[in-house]
Amino acid sequence: MEFLRLSKPDRSLRGDIVLDGSKSISNRALIVLALAGADPAAHLANLSSSKDTRTLQRLLTQTDGAYDAGDAGTTFRFLTAYLAIQPGVQVLDGSARMRERPVGGLVAALRTIGANIEYLEKEGYPPLKIGEMQHAGADRKTVRISAGTSSQFLSALLLIGPHLPGGLELIPTGRLVSRPYLDMTLKLMRYFGAQADWKGDSIVVEPGQYHARAFTIEADWSAASYWYAMAAFAGDVDLYLHGLFTDSWQGDSMLIDMMRQFGVHTAKPSEAGTALRLSKTGAAPTPEFRRDFTECPDIAQTLAVVCAGLGINGLFSGLETLYVKETDRIAALQHELAKIGVGFVEQPGSTPEKVFFRTAGKAQWPKMPRFATYGDHRMAMSFAPLALFHPLEIENPSVVAKSYPAFWDHLRAAGFEAAGVFQ
Repeated sequence: MEFLRLSKPDRSLRGDIVLDGSKSISNRALIVLALAGADPAAHLANLSSSKDTRTLQRLLTQTDGAYDAGDAGTTFRFLTAYLAIQPGVQVLDGSARMRERPVGGLVAALRTIGANIEYLEKEGYPPLKIGEMQHAGADRKTVRISAGTSSQFLSALLLIGPHLPGGLELIPTGRLVSRPYLDMTLKLMRYFGAQADWKGDSIVVEPGQYHARAFTIEADWSAASYWYAMAAFAGDVDLYLHGLFTDSWQGDSMLIDMMRQFGVHTAKPSEAGTALRLSKTGAAPTPEFRRDFTECPDIAQTLAVVCAGLGINGLFSGLETLYVKETDRIAALQHELAKIGVGFVEQPGSTPEKVFFRTAGKAQWPKMPRFATYGDHRMAMSFAPLALFHPLEIENPSVVAKSYPAFWDHLRAAGFEAAGVFQ
């Protein structure tokens, strides 16, 4: 087994970190440019170097009809819709974990607009056999789809909307999760020439074509969350994060406001630049943290660890999608936080539609903890900031390549000591 031993000789956090491009924006841009018949390299600046984005980029250029998305959920869902409007027959598969992640809602929605998709094994789950779409006239296609499972289902449909003969009307039903990701999709579509916007409670996409143009991808706010956690734990902070936009398309940019409660201040040193400076305000962290993560579930793990490290009473909701991510992130958080004496406890009064969890206790270090990652990049990066308090070990550290390949190198540049060990 491989693990990384991580420590920090002091609690100072200083330096300049150039963050990678947003994985979410990169993946959407790749689909749009593929539909436009354009070369991404000629139009996109700061494309994410994440494994997920590189996988999607590779699959969009292959021609043999057998597609393996690995463990990349966004890649799998976007390709399901993209391949549904391509000629020929394709098989789309993924890792063992991907075969456990439901895709039935997206497949059912695509079938209502003429997609020819079959399940090759378990109903509602990968792998899929995707044939040519049967277009029924030039009328606008209307699709009703549950908004509570994954916003990626909705984004996948929206991205192909301009290429449907009559366009698309998408009607989300139920409680909408991760709306900022939908808005990101719409903004990107409009940037490349599509007509797509909310009309009351539905989204209307007019038929048309995407037009390739130059586009700079902003840095990833999810990646920034781990640096904000380090800043919350550090004694003194003078850290510059490069590439972030304060007028971001990413919902995770609400970190700026969120982290004020933990004494972390964000400033923009120059109006012309894209660097943000993190520092400590000197104010004591809030005694209680309450947040609904429906619109930003990818940073929930980070904030749970922040509350655990500081011993802050945290009340979390909007975590329903975390059960079906790269791992069951709720169970993973509960198991790993328990190693440092902190609970992550479901609260009375929770319902299937609205579940509440509370952090209980402050991190304790009876011995060096070794945190499992469950094949989940965010588990590795969420727990790493605790090394500011005490040395720790992270299993399978290479898992960070899924979204932030340079993470460990960046930590070393910021003064952390990180050494890989095989056992």
